[in-house]
Amino acid sequence: MVRPVKPRKIRFDPLATYFKPRALPLSELEEIELKLDELEAIRLCDFHGLDQVKAAKKMKISQSTLARILASAHKKVAEALVKGKAIKIKKIRK
Repeated sequence: MVRPVKPRKIRFDPLATYFKPRALPLSELEEIELKLDELEAIRLCDFHGLDQVKAAKKMKISQSTLARILASAHKKVAEALVKGKAIKIKKIRK
């Protein structure tokens, strides 16, 4: 049986929900979906420079969970940049 997902504390509401390569219509691009908790992990660790322990405490999750979320987010962003895909930020929280 799969353990239910713990609610994550997210203190950020992004203004933009899409990022895409310039001069290409969105209808012609593949999308990568970045979850709101993945964006929050990037914001805390990469933008604000918090270490994973402090960022995990702010999100009320374990450090290992944060590390998995951050790794997933980095992989998605890297794929979008390298392959020229659009990034869609999923704003719906459970």
